[in-house]
Amino acid sequence: MFIDQVKIYVRAGDGGDGMVAFRREKFVPNGGPAGGDGGNGGDVVFEVDEGLRTLVDFRYQRRFKAERGEHGMSKSMHGRGADDLVIKVPQGTVVSDIDTGEVIADLVAHGQRALIAKAGRGGRGNKRFATPANPAPELSENGEPGQERTIQLELKVLADVGLVGFPSVGKSTLLSVVSAARPKIAAYHFTTIVPNLGMVDTGDGRSFVMADLPGLIEGASQGVGLGHQFLRHIERTRVIVHVIDMSASEGRVPYDDYLAINSELEQYNLRLMERPQIIVANKMDMPDAEEQLAIFKEKLQEDIPVFPISAVTKTGLNALLLTIADKLETTAEFPLDELLEKEEEDTVLYKYQAEAPDFEITRDSDGTYVLSGEKLERLFAMTNFERDASIQRFSRQLRAMGVDDALRKRGAEDGDIVRLFDFEFEFID
Repeated sequence: MFIDQVKIYVRAGDGGDGMVAFRREKFVPNGGPAGGDGGNGGDVVFEVDEGLRTLVDFRYQRRFKAERGEHGMSKSMHGRGADDLVIKVPQGTVVSDIDTGEVIADLVAHGQRALIAKAGRGGRGNKRFATPANPAPELSENGEPGQERTIQLELKVLADVGLVGFPSVGKSTLLSVVSAARPKIAAYHFTTIVPNLGMVDTGDGRSFVMADLPGLIEGASQGVGLGHQFLRHIERTRVIVHVIDMSASEGRVPYDDYLAINSELEQYNLRLMERPQIIVANKMDMPDAEEQLAIFKEKLQEDIPVFPISAVTKTGLNALLLTIADKLETTAEFPLDELLEKEEEDTVLYKYQAEAPDFEITRDSDGTYVLSGEKLERLFAMTNFERDASIQRFSRQLRAMGVDDALRKRGAEDGDIVRLFDFEFEFID
C-alpha cells in the first residue's frame, strides 16, 4: 500500500519532578537539603531510513509520545534522563506543523535526523534553592512539559527523472525495459496508481533514478483523476521526460496531449516549467506513427529534443538514456523552498518574528479574570502546588512578570476571582 500523506500527533517527554529531601545521617546534625533534580524527557526525533518507501506505518499508529524523565531522589540523586523517541521515515519526507504551516524539516539523506518535538527539562530539587538566607528550603520544581505538535508528513519521491504523460502512453513499459523495476502494466487507464522507481544504468558508468508517475489527465491540477494526488512527486525531479503516444491509438492528438500535460504542470507549480524537458515519441512501431511524428514536429515551436522510440521493441532507447544522463550532469537541483534560492553559502538569513506577550488577560461572562499565555502555562506546570513555599514562589514570579499591575489596570479589585487554567484565587490589592 502506498501512503504519501498523513497527519500525526507527537509529544516529547516531560521532565521528571525535582524532590524535596534532607540529609539524615548519623552524627551529621542539620545535614541540609538533599533533593535531587528530575531527569530530562526524551525528544521526538525523525530519522531517514532508505529502506522505507511509503508512510504506510503511520496509517496504523498516529500518536507518538516519548518517555518522561525520572523523578529526582533523596541523597542528592538526580533522575535518569529518558531516551529520545526515534521515528523512522522514508527519504523525501517533508514535515510541517499543521497549526502554523511552518515546514519543520525536509528529510532527504539516509541517516539524516531532525528534532521535531523538544523534551521538557527536569525540575530542580530543593538542593538547588538553598541560599544563606534560606539554607533548608522546602521548595522544588515539577518537570517542564514536553512540546506537543500535530504535524503533517508528506512524501515526495526522490528521483532524478520523472516520466509524465497521459494514461496508457507507455511510461510503465519504458521504465520496465530500462531498469529492473517491475510496475504493473495493463491495457487500461490508471493501471499505475502509485509512483514506481527504477535505477537506470546507461552502460557508460553513469546511472540515475527514474520515476514512473501515475497518469495525468486534463484538470489534474484541480484534483481530477490521480494526477493532483501525485503531482507533488515531480517537484524534486531535475529532468522531466514527457512520454507521448505518437500512434494516436487512443484517438487523441499527440500535440494536444503535449499542451494539455504542460498546462497541468504549469497550473500546479510554475517552477515545474523551469526544469529541462525531453519529449519521448513512444509507440513508433505502430501504424501512422511516423506521419503523426512529422505533424508533431511541425507544430512544435520550442527547441526541445524529441526522441522517437518503441518501448516494446526497445528501439531508440540508447540515445534517449545518454541524453538524459548528459542533461542531468548540467542541471542543478531545484530547491523546494523559494528562500533557499536567495541564500548564499556564507550568508545568514535573519527573520523578524514578533515576540509573543508573556501573558494575556481576558474576562469571562461571570466577571472572572482569566490569565493565559505560553510562559504562564510553563510556570504553572512546573509549580508544585502541594507545598506552600512553591506557591509563594509562583506568586512572586507572577508579580515580577507584571501580572498584578496588569490586573489593576483592567479594573481588578480586592476579592475578585482570577483563573489560571484549573486554578482559581482571589486578587488581593
